[in-house]
Amino acid sequence: MTTPASPAFTASATLKPLGFDPAKLNGLSERLIHSHWENNYGGSVKALAVVKKQLAEALENKDTPPYVYNDLKREHLMRTGSVVLHELYFDNLGGDGKADAAARSALSSAFGAYDTWETEFRRIGLGLGGGSGWVVLGYNAHTGQVENYWLWDHLHGPPETLPLLVMDMYEHSYQMDFGAATAKYVDAFFQNISWEAVLARLERAKKLATGLQS
Repeated sequence: MTTPASPAFTASATLKPLGFDPAKLNGLSERLIHSHWENNYGGSVKALAVVKKQLAEALENKDTPPYVYNDLKREHLMRTGSVVLHELYFDNLGGDGKADAAARSALSSAFGAYDTWETEFRRIGLGLGGGSGWVVLGYNAHTGQVENYWLWDHLHGPPETLPLLVMDMYEHSYQMDFGAATAKYVDAFFQNISWEAVLARLERAKKLATGLQS
Protein backbone atom coordinates (compact mmCIF):
# COMPACT_ATOMS: atom_id res chain seq x y z
CA MET A 1 0.00 0.00 0.00
CA THR A 2 2.63 2.53 1.03
CA THR A 3 6.36 2.47 0.51
CA PRO A 4 8.83 3.81 3.09
CA ALA A 5 10.53 5.97 0.47
CA SER A 6 7.37 7.70 -0.82
CA PRO A 7 7.60 11.52 -0.49
CA ALA A 8 4.49 11.83 1.66
CA PHE A 9 6.07 9.64 4.32
CA THR A 10 9.66 10.87 4.35
CA ALA A 11 11.36 14.05 5.54
CA SER A 12 14.97 15.12 5.77
CA ALA A 13 16.46 15.40 9.24
CA THR A 14 18.95 17.99 7.97
CA LEU A 15 18.59 21.52 9.33
CA LYS A 16 18.40 24.41 6.89
CA PRO A 17 21.51 26.56 7.43
CA LEU A 18 21.12 30.10 8.70
CA GLY A 19 21.38 32.67 5.93
CA PHE A 20 23.27 35.15 8.09
CA ASP A 21 26.06 35.29 10.65
CA PRO A 22 24.31 35.09 14.06
CA ALA A 23 27.22 36.93 15.66
CA LYS A 24 26.37 40.02 13.60
CA LEU A 25 22.73 40.52 14.54
CA ASN A 26 21.81 43.73 16.33
CA GLY A 27 20.53 43.07 19.84
CA LEU A 28 20.03 39.30 19.49
CA SER A 29 22.90 37.24 20.84
CA GLU A 30 24.69 34.53 18.90
CA ARG A 31 24.03 32.17 21.82
CA LEU A 32 20.28 32.79 21.66
CA ILE A 33 20.04 32.36 17.90
CA HIS A 34 22.18 29.24 17.83
CA SER A 35 20.23 27.62 20.67
CA HIS A 36 16.92 28.49 19.01
CA TRP A 37 18.07 27.15 15.64
CA GLU A 38 19.74 23.98 16.92
CA ASN A 39 17.42 22.95 19.73
CA ASN A 40 13.93 24.26 18.97
CA TYR A 41 13.92 24.33 15.18
CA GLY A 42 16.32 21.39 14.98
CA GLY A 43 14.21 19.36 17.39
CA SER A 44 11.16 19.79 15.18
CA VAL A 45 13.08 18.89 12.01
CA LYS A 46 14.23 15.63 13.56
CA ALA A 47 10.83 14.89 15.12
CA LEU A 48 9.10 15.43 11.77
CA ALA A 49 11.35 12.86 10.11
CA VAL A 50 10.55 10.36 12.86
CA VAL A 51 6.80 10.90 12.84
CA LYS A 52 6.61 10.51 9.05
CA LYS A 53 8.33 7.14 9.35
CA GLN A 54 5.92 6.18 12.12
CA LEU A 55 2.96 7.17 9.94
CA ALA A 56 4.15 4.92 7.13
CA GLU A 57 4.52 2.00 9.53
CA ALA A 58 1.16 2.66 11.17
CA LEU A 59 -0.63 2.85 7.83
CA GLU A 60 0.87 -0.46 6.72
CA ASN A 61 -0.45 -2.10 9.88
CA LYS A 62 -4.14 -2.83 9.40
CA ASP A 63 -4.53 -3.23 13.16
CA THR A 64 -3.48 0.34 13.95
CA PRO A 65 -6.47 1.96 15.72
CA PRO A 66 -7.73 5.14 14.01
CA TYR A 67 -7.23 7.18 17.19
CA VAL A 68 -3.57 6.15 17.30
CA TYR A 69 -3.12 7.17 13.67
CA ASN A 70 -4.85 10.48 14.33
CA ASP A 71 -2.49 11.20 17.22
CA LEU A 72 0.40 10.75 14.81
CA LYS A 73 -1.27 13.04 12.26
CA ARG A 74 -1.69 15.72 14.91
CA GLU A 75 2.01 15.46 15.70
CA HIS A 76 2.73 15.59 11.96
CA LEU A 77 0.75 18.81 11.61
CA MET A 78 2.39 20.40 14.64
CA ARG A 79 5.94 19.49 13.58
CA THR A 80 5.33 20.58 9.99
CA GLY A 81 4.06 23.95 11.20
CA SER A 82 7.02 24.35 13.53
CA VAL A 83 9.58 23.54 10.83
CA VAL A 84 8.03 25.84 8.23
CA LEU A 85 7.44 28.77 10.59
CA HIS A 86 10.93 28.53 12.07
CA GLU A 87 12.53 28.48 8.61
CA LEU A 88 10.50 31.51 7.59
CA TYR A 89 11.44 33.25 10.85
CA PHE A 90 15.17 32.73 10.44
CA ASP A 91 15.01 33.60 6.74
CA ASN A 92 13.46 37.01 7.50
CA LEU A 93 16.29 37.90 9.90
CA GLY A 94 19.74 39.16 8.97
CA GLY A 95 18.72 42.52 7.52
CA ASP A 96 19.25 46.04 8.81
CA GLY A 97 15.62 46.47 9.84
CA LYS A 98 15.12 49.53 7.65
CA ALA A 99 11.98 49.28 5.54
CA ASP A 100 12.68 50.80 2.13
CA ALA A 101 10.24 52.76 -0.01
CA ALA A 102 8.83 49.61 -1.64
CA ALA A 103 8.11 47.96 1.71
CA ARG A 104 6.56 51.11 3.14
CA SER A 105 4.42 51.56 0.06
CA ALA A 106 3.13 47.99 0.17
CA LEU A 107 2.23 48.20 3.84
CA SER A 108 0.74 51.67 3.51
CA SER A 109 -1.52 50.37 0.74
CA ALA A 110 -2.75 47.57 2.99
CA PHE A 111 -2.96 49.38 6.34
CA GLY A 112 -3.36 53.04 5.42
CA ALA A 113 0.08 53.85 6.82
CA TYR A 114 3.28 51.96 7.52
CA ASP A 115 3.14 53.03 11.18
CA THR A 116 -0.34 51.53 11.52
CA TRP A 117 0.98 48.18 10.33
CA GLU A 118 3.96 48.31 12.70
CA THR A 119 1.81 49.32 15.67
CA GLU A 120 -0.54 46.39 15.18
CA PHE A 121 2.23 43.86 14.50
CA ARG A 122 4.06 44.91 17.66
CA ARG A 123 0.87 44.91 19.74
CA ILE A 124 0.04 41.35 18.72
CA GLY A 125 3.54 40.28 19.71
CA LEU A 126 3.33 41.97 23.10
CA GLY A 127 -0.01 40.29 23.70
CA LEU A 128 1.61 36.90 23.15
CA GLY A 129 4.47 37.70 25.53
CA GLY A 130 4.97 35.23 28.37
CA GLY A 131 3.12 32.51 26.50
CA SER A 132 3.47 31.05 23.05
CA GLY A 133 2.62 31.81 19.47
CA TRP A 134 3.57 33.63 16.31
CA VAL A 135 2.85 36.95 14.66
CA VAL A 136 2.52 36.63 10.90
CA LEU A 137 2.17 39.29 8.25
CA GLY A 138 0.50 37.36 5.47
CA TYR A 139 -0.90 37.67 1.98
CA ASN A 140 -4.34 36.08 1.84
CA ALA A 141 -4.70 34.69 -1.67
CA HIS A 142 -8.43 34.19 -1.18
CA THR A 143 -9.19 37.82 -0.34
CA GLY A 144 -6.17 39.43 -1.98
CA GLN A 145 -5.43 41.27 1.27
CA VAL A 146 -2.26 41.72 3.29
CA GLU A 147 -3.02 41.37 7.00
CA ASN A 148 -1.41 40.67 10.36
CA TYR A 149 -2.37 37.39 11.99
CA TRP A 150 -2.25 36.05 15.55
CA LEU A 151 -1.23 32.39 15.78
CA TRP A 152 -1.43 30.63 19.13
CA ASP A 153 0.60 27.60 18.02
CA HIS A 154 2.13 25.72 15.08
CA LEU A 155 -1.15 24.02 14.19
CA HIS A 156 -3.46 26.77 13.03
CA GLY A 157 -3.32 29.53 10.48
CA PRO A 158 -5.67 31.23 8.02
CA PRO A 159 -6.32 29.17 4.85
CA GLU A 160 -4.76 30.26 1.55
CA THR A 161 -2.44 32.69 3.35
CA LEU A 162 1.25 32.96 2.49
CA PRO A 163 3.49 34.33 5.26
CA LEU A 164 5.51 37.43 4.41
CA LEU A 165 7.04 38.22 7.81
CA VAL A 166 7.13 35.85 10.77
CA MET A 167 7.98 36.66 14.40
CA ASP A 168 8.38 33.83 16.90
CA MET A 169 6.82 34.68 20.26
CA TYR A 170 7.50 31.42 22.06
CA GLU A 171 9.59 32.12 25.15
CA HIS A 172 12.53 30.15 23.76
CA SER A 173 12.95 32.85 21.10
CA TYR A 174 13.85 35.58 23.59
CA GLN A 175 14.08 34.47 27.24
CA MET A 176 17.82 33.71 27.15
CA ASP A 177 18.56 37.34 26.24
CA PHE A 178 15.63 39.27 27.64
CA GLY A 179 13.97 37.22 30.35
CA ALA A 180 10.36 38.38 30.54
CA ALA A 181 11.08 41.71 28.80
CA THR A 182 9.10 40.91 25.66
CA ALA A 183 9.11 44.50 24.39
CA LYS A 184 12.91 44.54 24.22
CA TYR A 185 12.87 41.38 22.12
CA VAL A 186 10.29 42.84 19.75
CA ASP A 187 12.48 45.94 19.37
CA ALA A 188 15.50 43.76 18.59
CA PHE A 189 13.51 41.71 16.10
CA PHE A 190 12.54 44.85 14.19
CA GLN A 191 16.18 45.93 14.05
CA ASN A 192 17.08 42.73 12.19
CA ILE A 193 14.25 42.32 9.69
CA SER A 194 15.33 41.50 6.16
CA TRP A 195 12.86 43.55 4.15
CA GLU A 196 14.41 42.16 1.00
CA ALA A 197 13.14 38.73 2.04
CA VAL A 198 9.70 40.12 2.90
CA LEU A 199 9.28 41.83 -0.48
CA ALA A 200 10.48 38.72 -2.32
CA ARG A 201 7.81 36.70 -0.52
CA LEU A 202 5.15 39.26 -1.39
CA GLU A 203 6.07 39.12 -5.06
CA ARG A 204 6.01 35.33 -5.01
CA ALA A 205 2.69 35.28 -3.15
CA LYS A 206 1.02 37.52 -5.71
CA LYS A 207 2.29 35.36 -8.58
CA LEU A 208 1.02 32.21 -6.90
CA ALA A 209 -2.34 33.84 -6.21
CA THR A 210 -2.65 34.86 -9.85
CA GLY A 211 -1.97 31.28 -10.86
CA LEU A 212 -4.60 29.95 -8.47
CA GLN A 213 -7.23 32.33 -9.81
CA SER A 214 -6.54 31.69 -13.51
